[in-house]
Amino acid sequence: HTPMYFFLLNLSLLDLGSISTTVPKSMANSLRDTRVISYSGCAAQVFLVFFLLGGEYFLLTVMAYDRYVAICRPLHYGTLMGSRACVRMAAAAWASGFLNALLHTANTFSIPLCQGNVLDQFFCEVPQILKLSCSDSYLREVGFLVVSACLTFGCFVFIVLSYVQIFTAVLRIPSEQGRHKAFSMCLPHLAVVSLFVTTGLFAYLKPPSISSPALDLVVTVLYAVVPPTLNPLIYSMRNKELKDALRKEHCWVHHSLRGCGEELLEVFSSHACCPHL
Repeated sequence: HTPMYFFLLNLSLLDLGSISTTVPKSMANSLRDTRVISYSGCAAQVFLVFFLLGGEYFLLTVMAYDRYVAICRPLHYGTLMGSRACVRMAAAAWASGFLNALLHTANTFSIPLCQGNVLDQFFCEVPQILKLSCSDSYLREVGFLVVSACLTFGCFVFIVLSYVQIFTAVLRIPSEQGRHKAFSMCLPHLAVVSLFVTTGLFAYLKPPSISSPALDLVVTVLYAVVPPTLNPLIYSMRNKELKDALRKEHCWVHHSLRGCGEELLEVFSSHACCPHL
């Protein structure tokens, strides 16, 4: 379990960082009734968003490999997923996110912006910044975005192929308890990847015909805020203490509603005997 918890620690740090990059500034602007952000602050937001979200996606790819080795090659797990290998893979995920962010930030803010200074978004997002460009040099950044999309697609294919082999191996397990345990190990990671990929793909690949400021805002919240917020809850669903707490809460709500229903039934029954009601 040590590699899984090590990767979850890194994922938690990335989630915490990505939320802290966009939400506090947006909340502060809302409380102060202002929409202003400095040029350097905008550049810092772009860098941190690309760094943290990119690093998170690369880390999810590494975690898919960890699940593949644990289920498909369990006898080699200690060798393939040793402490040094885990540290190197996590460092590669962080470094890839850093390099990706550095290239996008440097390229985006080297473009002259002369179409105003208003971004229709709650944080500095590259597509919104490119709308302010007044030269053809923005095509260079579009090229970088295409390269990043291809890299993202490659990671997605790797994750899909890993899970194809994982599910093939799990279905061969003779005992139902073994299959259930194997699936329970993979479902949180699969849910996080699905949420991250679907929201991100829709945000950047939605048809221009349905694009609007309100929809862009909602979609950006879905891919930049919702996944990092839900990731801890999704992974905590395997925690026994949390499941017991949710079960007790469900029972309490169920019995409370049932008690209220019985009281209402008694009230209506007493009123039913009165002709004028």
